[in-house]
Amino acid sequence: MTETTKVFGELQTYYSKKNVYYQTITAILEAALEVGLPHRLELILAQPKNELVVNFPVQMDDGDLQLFQGYRVQHNNVLGPYKGGIRFHPDVELDHVKSLAAIMTMKCALVQLPFGGAKGGVRVDTHKISPNELMHLSRRFTSAIMTNISPVHDIPAPDVGSNAQIMAWMADTYMNLNGPESRFDGLGVVTGKPIEFGGSAGREKATGQGLLFVLEQLLPGLDMNLDKLTASLIGYGNVGSWTGRLLARKGTTVRAVMDHTGAIRNDDGLDAEALAEYVAEHRGVAGFPGGEPIDEDDFYSLEVDLFIPAALEQMIDGDKAKLLNCKVVVEAANAPTTPEGETILLDREVSILPAILCNSGGVTVSYFEWKQNRQAETWDEYTVDQNLRAMMAGAAARVLDAAHRYDCSLRMAAYAAALEHLWHVYELRGIFP
Repeated sequence: MTETTKVFGELQTYYSKKNVYYQTITAILEAALEVGLPHRLELILAQPKNELVVNFPVQMDDGDLQLFQGYRVQHNNVLGPYKGGIRFHPDVELDHVKSLAAIMTMKCALVQLPFGGAKGGVRVDTHKISPNELMHLSRRFTSAIMTNISPVHDIPAPDVGSNAQIMAWMADTYMNLNGPESRFDGLGVVTGKPIEFGGSAGREKATGQGLLFVLEQLLPGLDMNLDKLTASLIGYGNVGSWTGRLLARKGTTVRAVMDHTGAIRNDDGLDAEALAEYVAEHRGVAGFPGGEPIDEDDFYSLEVDLFIPAALEQMIDGDKAKLLNCKVVVEAANAPTTPEGETILLDREVSILPAILCNSGGVTVSYFEWKQNRQAETWDEYTVDQNLRAMMAGAAARVLDAAHRYDCSLRMAAYAAALEHLWHVYELRGIFP
């Protein structure tokens, strides 16, 4: 029995190496051993503080009622209010939400934001319900979790399957149900809202923009320059499309993209802007006239400098890792690489830029939005980008410093830097009472 599995045994929880939540906590606990984190803090971080499961009915357009299940997991709030996205997806389940909430704790600690980690979601395929049904679902879910969220306690945001419109419905529902006092500060209950309704300039592209700033910090150390590189992406939704567009603007050649509809390739470079417009209209990359279709194995084995998973968790398992023909894996999605996949890639000397650093631009600009709402301010996009660049540079520097001090991988270093910050705050605050 390893030191990490002992923690699970002490907590009397079931452990499975294939479970994404236990994969995430194992990685955190391995970093905790590296930094010498006190055992009491290992126990605290190995389980969420709160797990909420709600079942709520929604009246569909045909008059029938359909029951949906939703979740809100609050992992840790020692640094500040809980913060994390709301995922609308047919595969949403509790352990995935728990994993993402723990990752948010680490992400906020790495960037040193005044937030803790949370995550939520509803098990639903948004493509199979009407816009009117989606509105009712969003509002009913908000009402079901309303006593657990607020601008000073838990602040949701968009995630896979949700967007600015859904955040607007959530904020409006909260403000209408929470009394007159929320009319002044209720905008801050969620981030990722439309700009016209309290949103922030730069929020839509924030995750991709933050990733670009991280690459500008780390790639020179790998003797790589963006204007001379090739890349492929898994996923071309918000994160993937903005990453592709921003890289293309810097001169990177996007050779291939894959999503749930298929994979396409163009060795001379896909038109990232045109592809984003096509995906918005056709809900997938399949059939895009600017690329030729390829199968999944050909996509994974295509030679590129940067391989960027920007979709869901556990996309790069052991089999996929053996196929990859890249120099660097850039984790734009949360937990896209399984432990087996990571071991294979590191053995092949493929660098992995970890998710809690690469995709932290989204929560960072969410913090800027929350700050603007709380202070009744409006920042322009230049101000947002300059502040984001500084925050990403600071986080990247902390990861590099930890990698040097502990002589470890960048993922271990990212978790180590986050844990050091959490440990310091716990030492300052103590354990109540």
